[in-house]
Amino acid sequence: MEDAVARAGLERAAIVCFPECYVPGYRAPGKPVPPHDAGFMDRAWARAAAAAARAGVAVVLGTERRVGGDLRIAALVLDGTGTPLGWQDKVQLDPSEDVEFRPGSERRLFQVGPLAFGIAICHEGWRYPETVRWAARRGAHLVFHPHYHWAEPGTFGPAQFLDPRSSFHEKAVLCRAAENTVYFASVNCAEPGAQTTSAVARPDGTLLAWQPYGVPGLLLADLDLETATGLLARRLRTEP
Repeated sequence: MEDAVARAGLERAAIVCFPECYVPGYRAPGKPVPPHDAGFMDRAWARAAAAAARAGVAVVLGTERRVGGDLRIAALVLDGTGTPLGWQDKVQLDPSEDVEFRPGSERRLFQVGPLAFGIAICHEGWRYPETVRWAARRGAHLVFHPHYHWAEPGTFGPAQFLDPRSSFHEKAVLCRAAENTVYFASVNCAEPGAQTTSAVARPDGTLLAWQPYGVPGLLLADLDLETATGLLARRLRTEP
């Protein structure tokens, strides 16, 4: 994480986003993640803040945290001075996560310089379009989508973004952008054989950038914020 933030600074990035639960790792069957350790997490977040300050880069760090007695999947948002701007907890859990985690209940909009953004974590961004629309209706230019999608036995491992043989997930990346007229940045680990990779979609639903499958690296994208109008999100009629 520290190395990636430093490299983002060298590339003059304004903000960098990490996959879901990047620190300490995603808790799933067969994934060797130690039990939650509050002291370790406090130290990790402090190091993330220090890395952000050194590089002058804002950070969206996929992580987990305790709220009361509940363990939540979350994103910690830091500005370019390392100052915490707040948390976005995962509100819509995948059913498989109910054993380990409890859902959050609130959504947040964040601001870093001219960029306003929201965060929809994994399952909620794929299957619940309203989680993205919430931020778009409130002025977001961009919605980050930290997720963790690993290779599963018997599934197709693509080499090209939007391969017709792939699952629905990457089609949803373009849909979330186009149906809300905002940028949508989906962020995954570079796991060989996974059905999704990191990608950024423009507000018109076209693909801006994507990371080659299974190749570690820093995906860079320049955003034209004037095109992220949120027009279609705001035109949605929610009342009968």
